[in-house]
Amino acid sequence: MSSRNDVFHRWVLHDYLQVNGGAERLVNILASGLPGFSLGVSGIYSGFSGSGNLDGVALRCLSGPYGMLPRIPRALLTFRHLRLLADAECVVYSGFYAPLAVRSQQRGRKLMYCHTPPRFAFDWEEQYLGRVSPGLRPLLRRVIGSYRESYLEALAHMQVLVTNSEHVRRRARDLTGRDSIVVYPPVATDLFRWSGQGDYYLSLGRLEPNKRVDRVIAAFRAMPDKQLVVASGGSELARLRQLAAGARNIRFTGWIDDAALAELIGRARACIYIPKDEDFGMSAVEAMAAGKPVIGVDEGGLRESILHGTTGLLLAADPSADELADAVRVITAERAMEMRNACEAKAAEFSSHRFLRSMAQLAGLAPETVEQPITGH
Repeated sequence: MSSRNDVFHRWVLHDYLQVNGGAERLVNILASGLPGFSLGVSGIYSGFSGSGNLDGVALRCLSGPYGMLPRIPRALLTFRHLRLLADAECVVYSGFYAPLAVRSQQRGRKLMYCHTPPRFAFDWEEQYLGRVSPGLRPLLRRVIGSYRESYLEALAHMQVLVTNSEHVRRRARDLTGRDSIVVYPPVATDLFRWSGQGDYYLSLGRLEPNKRVDRVIAAFRAMPDKQLVVASGGSELARLRQLAAGARNIRFTGWIDDAALAELIGRARACIYIPKDEDFGMSAVEAMAAGKPVIGVDEGGLRESILHGTTGLLLAADPSADELADAVRVITAERAMEMRNACEAKAAEFSSHRFLRSMAQLAGLAPETVEQPITGH
C-alpha cells in the first residue's frame, strides 16, 4: 500500500475489493498506471486480501463510520456523499455503487468503466424479488426502483461511459439507453507466460453457480485418466469438493495469489472457462497470454477473445459435461502446442499498456504519461 498521492485530486473509485477477480485487477492497474491517481473503496475483504496485489497503488478505504456494516449497505452509504470529490479533477468510477458518488464531484472529468450494468435493477429484477418472501417483495421492489433511478442519474452525469466488450456495450445500451466506448480490460501479459506443459487442465472460473464449474468436475469424473486443477475459490467450494469426492484426478487450490496462478497457468496443458453469459472473461485472455488454449462457450464476451479452432474451442451455449469431455479429448498435448503462438499473439491485443493509453486519452491525459503497472511477479 502506497501513499504517493497526498492531494487526492485524481481517483479511481470502486465498490470494494472482495476477491482477486477481473474487476479488482482492472482498478488496481488503473490506479497504479495512471499518473497521480488513488484508489478509493468502501472495504477490503478476506477473499482479496489473501491473494490480491496492491503494489504501487495509493489505496484509501473510505467507509469511515460505516465500516462495521455488511458489504452492500456499507458501499451504498460510503458513496452516497463524498466531500473529498468536490475538487477532484478526474474520477474513474467502477462498479455498481461507487458511480453514485458522482453527484459529489463538482468539476473535472467524470468517466465510468462499466463491467456490466446491475442486472438486479434491470432485466433480472423479478428473479431477485423471487428470492425473498412475498411479504418483503413490495419493500424490496421500492428499494431496487430507488437504486435504479440513482444509477441512471449517475450515468447521466458521466461525460464518458466505457464498457469492457461489445457484448456489454449492447447490454448497457438496451437496459439504460446510453451508448458507450469499448476499451477491453487489461491483462498482465508480462506476468502470464508459457513455462512448460504439464499433464493437467486448469479450471479458471470462480466457484459460483454462473461459472458452471460443476460441469467441469462432472466431465473429469468421467475421465479418470485426465487431470484437473480447480484454481479458484467461491461460495460453492464445499459443494464442489463434495461433488469431486473420491476422484483422485481432481485437485482444488482455493484462492491463490497472482504469482501462484500464473505458475499454474504457465504449466497447464489447456484452460477451461465456461461461464454463463460472461461480460468479457479476463481469465481466458490470461491463459492465452501464457500460450494456453482455452475451452470456452460461444456466448457473451468470450466470442471476442477466443478464436474457435485457433486459440481454443468454443462450445455451444449451455454445454453438457459430455460435450466438455469431448473438447478436452480434442485438446491433446500436441494440439495445445500447435495453438501456442496464436494464443500469445491474440492476448497481446489486451496488454495493460494498451489499456492504460486508451483510458488516459479518455481521461484527458497525455497517453505517453501512463506508467507501466506493477504486476506482482
